[in-house]
Amino acid sequence: MFESLQRQTRGASLMTQSAPPPSPKDHLPTMYDLPSEALEEPGLPDEFHILQPQLLSATFRPTACPQEEIFTAGDLNFYYDLRHLLWYKRPDWFAVIGVPSLYEERELRRSYVLWQEGIAPTVVIEFLSPSTEAEDLGRSSCGADEPPTKWQVYERILRVPYYIVFDGDVGRMRLFQLLGIRYQEVTLAEPRFWFEELGIGIGLWRGFWLKLERPWLRWFDERGQWIATPEEEQRHRAEQAEQEAEQLREEMERLKVQLRSLGLQPDRGPAA
Repeated sequence: MFESLQRQTRGASLMTQSAPPPSPKDHLPTMYDLPSEALEEPGLPDEFHILQPQLLSATFRPTACPQEEIFTAGDLNFYYDLRHLLWYKRPDWFAVIGVPSLYEERELRRSYVLWQEGIAPTVVIEFLSPSTEAEDLGRSSCGADEPPTKWQVYERILRVPYYIVFDGDVGRMRLFQLLGIRYQEVTLAEPRFWFEELGIGIGLWRGFWLKLERPWLRWFDERGQWIATPEEEQRHRAEQAEQEAEQLREEMERLKVQLRSLGLQPDRGPAA
C-alpha cells in the first residue's frame, strides 16, 4: 500500500508547472492511511506519560487564540516528511495553534499529518528518561538513510519555536527557544516561563493531580495563577455554593435572634 502511495507522491512531483497543484487531501496519505501506533515501541507508555499530558492539555488556555482553534495531544504519531511517508515522531506532548481542535471540525485525530494540517506545533514537550535523554537533548545522531532525531525534526524540519524537556523524577524543566536556525537554551531564574505571543506561561507546580502529589508541569495565567482544570473549577463552584449556603443559614439564624428579641416566634408556623 505504502509503495503505491510513494509512487503517487513521486508522480505528483513530475506534473507540469501549468497544471494547478492538487490538494494534498486528494493524492497524499491521510491519517486514515498511516499507522496510528508506535510501530517500534508497542504497548502503552507509563502512567506519568499518560497523566502529565492530561494536565498540560486541561490547563492550556492561551488568551491569544480561541480554544476551538487549538489542538493538543500526547504520544500521537506525527508525520512530517513527504519524501518519507512513514517517518514520524511521537512527542510526549505538543500544541498546535490555528487548526481546528477536531480534524476537519468533525472527528478525533488518529495521527497528526503535517502535509494535511499545514501548521507545525508552537510548543513541544518531551519527558526525560534514561533511554531517551541523549535524543531528547540533541546529543544523538543518525545515519544518512535513517530518520532524523527528535531534536533535528523539531529544530530543523518543523522549526518548533519552543521545545521543553522535563525530568519529572527530579522536577527539572529546561526550555529551548528557536533563535535563527538553532535552539538556544533559555536561562530560567525560576522554573517558570511566560509566552508573550500566546498569553500564557508554563511552570513547575508541586501538587496533587488525580492520584499523586509530585512535581508537574502546568500552565499559568497573566496574574501568575495556576490555571484550573475543569474538575478543579467544578469542585471550586461546589465549595463556593456550599459557602454561600452556609452564609445564608447564618444570616437566617441572626434574623431569628432579632425577631425573638422583639417578642416574636419565627419558628412557629402561621396561626390557623
